Amino acid sequence: MDNGLIPVVVQDYRTNEVLMVAYMNEESYGKTIECGKMTYYSRSRQELWLKGDTSGHYQYVKKLMLDCDNDTILAKVRQVGAACHTGSRSCFFKELAQKEYIETNPLTVLLEDYKIIMDRKVNPKEGSYTNYLFDKGIDKILKKCGEEATEIVIAAKNPDSEELKYEIADFLYHMMVLMAECDIDWSDITKELVNRR
Repeated sequence: MDNGLIPVVVQDYRTNEVLMVAYMNEESYGKTIECGKMTYYSRSRQELWLKGDTSGHYQYVKKLMLDCDNDTILAKVRQVGAACHTGSRSCFFKELAQKEYIETNPLTVLLEDYKIIMDRKVNPKEGSYTNYLFDKGIDKILKKCGEEATEIVIAAKNPDSEELKYEIADFLYHMMVLMAECDIDWSDITKELVNRR
């Protein structure tokens, strides 16, 4: 802690996206616990700062955790609107360096794929297979989901796991097209899964 201040790394509680970094003192921590909204200490203004008080972009506390040295807080929050004063969702949008990598976080991949499918629904693209499915309608989409589910069953009976991976990916894509057609998104599905625990 520096002058009674402790850094706070703020993450979206669903995606783990880092939204911002700020500071707390004992008083702002107490206010955060009391009201359930992230309250920081502004070093520039030298005062408490309830995030969202002027913008309406509140951060509702889901979980607060300490690091192993007890000198940094990790805050998991439900962010309303943008976290950054620039209007960006996250303060971390300026790329400094990058090494090519393949994103393998299932949540991130499925959310991005779903976003692309929804974009095709709203902004059709000529020659797009996704748009072909949307144009043909629900019956065609259901038929493809059924076919892909059957192909998963067949592939699972064969010793080649590569074929099974391919068929599961195919099924997930067609299922997401069905979700988009029926106005269901991943948050609807994950809420249902959590309710089954």
